[in-house]
Amino acid sequence: MKRIGIAIMAAFVMSAALPAFAADMTKEEKNQCLLASKGCTDEVDSIQQKIGKLNKEIKKGKRVYTDEEIRKLEQKLKEANDLLDDLLKGHK
Repeated sequence: MKRIGIAIMAAFVMSAALPAFAADMTKEEKNQCLLASKGCTDEVDSIQQKIGKLNKEIKKGKRVYTDEEIRKLEQKLKEANDLLDDLLKGHK
């Protein structure tokens, strides 16, 4: 039960990792929010939404991101997928 509670809290924290008000953010702020979860104010996304956005950004590839940034995005995607898997295991 404690593990499920921690997973739910982690999901809530991670749900605030991508901007809801992206139109008001500069490109650099969007990148920092996506890559480092910094400067992500006023955003609330579900884990599934975050996974979708990360996949979309990863598909942009080297025309937009450096190799290091792509690795960071892929790591964040893995973490989000792992968290979702953990949450879904708790419901079985």
